[in-house]
Amino acid sequence: MVVERVLVTGSTGTTGRLLANLLRGRGTEVAAATRRVERAGQVRFDWSDPASFTPALDGVDAAYVVAPTDRVDQLPVMRPLFELAAERLPGAIVLLSAASLPPGGPMMGAAHAWLRDHAPRWAVLRPSWFMQNFTGQYLPSIIGEGRLYSATGDGRVPFIDAADIAAVAAAALLTPEAVSGELVLTGPEALTYDQAASAIAKAIGRPVQHYRLSVEALAQRYRSFGLPADYADLLAGMDGAIAQGSEDRITTTVDDVTGRPPTSLAAFLAENRKSFISKTS
Repeated sequence: MVVERVLVTGSTGTTGRLLANLLRGRGTEVAAATRRVERAGQVRFDWSDPASFTPALDGVDAAYVVAPTDRVDQLPVMRPLFELAAERLPGAIVLLSAASLPPGGPMMGAAHAWLRDHAPRWAVLRPSWFMQNFTGQYLPSIIGEGRLYSATGDGRVPFIDAADIAAVAAAALLTPEAVSGELVLTGPEALTYDQAASAIAKAIGRPVQHYRLSVEALAQRYRSFGLPADYADLLAGMDGAIAQGSEDRITTTVDDVTGRPPTSLAAFLAENRKSFISKTS
C-alpha cells in the first residue's frame, strides 16, 4: 500500500521532529500532533482528552505513537487511541518504546503487548538510550560541573542517535509489509558511562567525569528536578538494571533496515560539538 499521510505524535520531540522531516522529504504528508494548533499541518491531540483522538486520525494512513511521559501506567491512556487506529488505519501503528522494556513489562511494555495481541499492522521500536541525552538532560551538569551522573556503575550501553531511530520509524511506517514487529535498536558499540564521559571530554576539550550514584541517590536527584516519585524511581531503577548488564548488547537492525550503519558516539559528538562549546566558551 502507499502511505500518503502519517500522524506523528510527539511531533516536536526528539524523534518525532526528525521523523516528520524525513517523511516530508519523502513526499509523505505529516499530521503533526500538538496540544495547540498554530500552523498548517498540525492537528490537535492531547492524551488527556480522548475526544481529540478521532479527529487526529481523520485521513491518516499510519501513526507514530510516543507515549505520555507524565505517568508509568501508559496503556489505560493509550488504549483508546490504539483501538481507533487498529480499526481505522490501513497502515501500521508504530510505537516508540525502549530496549529495557519488554512486551508486557512496565510503562510502554504493556502498550507493546497490546499492539502485538490486537493490532493487524504494527511495529514497536525498542531503542537503547539516546545520544541526545548528552546534549539534553545531561547537558547542565556536563557544562556546569564537568560531571555525568548515573547509577550505571560499569554497565555498558549501546547509545543510539535519534536520527537512526527516526530512519527506522520512517521505514516501518512507509513499508509495514517489510518492517514490522519488535525492533531492538542500538548504536554500533556498547560503552560504559566512564567511556562516554571520556568521549565527551575529548570532543569538547575539557574534563568530564562520570560521577557514580546509588540507585536511590539518583532517584532523589530526579525527584529534586520535579519528576513524580514513581517515575523517578523507575528511571533510576533502569540505571540499576544497566549496572547489571541489561543494555549490554548490539543489534544490526539499523543497518538491516536502512542500509547504513548506525552513528557512533564519537561522530555524534563531533557533529554536535557546538551544543557544548557555545555554552562553555
